[in-house]
Amino acid sequence: MKANRAFELIVSRGGLPLLAGEDRLDRIEVVSIDDGEVALFWELPARTATRLLRELRADLAGLSAEQFYDKWRGADVALEE
Repeated sequence: MKANRAFELIVSRGGLPLLAGEDRLDRIEVVSIDDGEVALFWELPARTATRLLRELRADLAGLSAEQFYDKWRGADVALEE
């Protein structure tokens, strides 16, 4: 099963995109469609979040659900450090 059929990507911006300051944080959640549980979570500066979203969307479309989760499961901690 493709990852985009198993997971939903939810993005919450910390303010207006055009007025994004250096301190704006965006929240990215990858939620399991089957049970509604958050599988992965990041709260990142706007620029970093934009780059991460691009990668996540590409992987959701190109990987299986298992491959996607295996690739990103430790990244939620690594990106925040």
